[in-house]
Amino acid sequence: MTKFHKCIHLLVAVLFLTSCSNLKKATYFNNVPDSQFKSNLDNLEPVLGPNDLLSISVSSLNADATEIFNPANTSGSIKNNDNRAPEYLIDEDGNIRFPFLGKIKAAGKTKQDLREEITNELIKRKLLVEPIVNIRYLNFKVSVMGEVGNPTVLTVSTEKVSLLEALSLAGDLTIYAQRDNVLLIREENGIKNLTRIDLTSDDIFTSPNYYLKPNDVIYIQPNESKVASTSRLITWLPVIISALSFGIIAITR
Repeated sequence: MTKFHKCIHLLVAVLFLTSCSNLKKATYFNNVPDSQFKSNLDNLEPVLGPNDLLSISVSSLNADATEIFNPANTSGSIKNNDNRAPEYLIDEDGNIRFPFLGKIKAAGKTKQDLREEITNELIKRKLLVEPIVNIRYLNFKVSVMGEVGNPTVLTVSTEKVSLLEALSLAGDLTIYAQRDNVLLIREENGIKNLTRIDLTSDDIFTSPNYYLKPNDVIYIQPNESKVASTSRLITWLPVIISALSFGIIAITR
């Protein structure tokens, strides 16, 4: 075999190995076999905080007595649109103002905690018999930015969304995205926590970060190819502009 053929074979081998390496970086869950993973649902229900918007409705066997707890037109921290349940905005002190019960501390509690407190107070004060209190989180939002098809802020009406669902709703990762270095920014108790997630492994399925929480921010960094191509464009841009200018001058003359 001549040296020329050996060089050709070596070049082909290098290109093949490079393409395999790039393929692994561009795909999810590399070499993951058929498996089963138990969903981690611990602490999935978010803790309420200031500026959270809640929908709270009350029902009971006595429709007339219940009506006063579902005000149609009120002011302050309560809003109502059409036939929807009244909406309560948690103020900066962490409170809401509920009909007949007055100021209630909501921040730092889960929906279940707040539901139980309102229910118990209605019974304790003999305002309703066997009341049913329903609470919904109205501003459950997550932000997806960086190397995705459609960077966006997602409003989650179901109050439950996984990282993979959020990425899909944002148009999925582009070919230039770092799939092994996804950044999750989450604020809890006034502290911003930054976590790196590798989507090329199956660890995400057992991670406590598989399901997102309100106000989570997902940032997808560009890979080296994107950065290099951008750098080359910036380097050659003055040359291209000069060449076009020279061409225009030559044509006009």
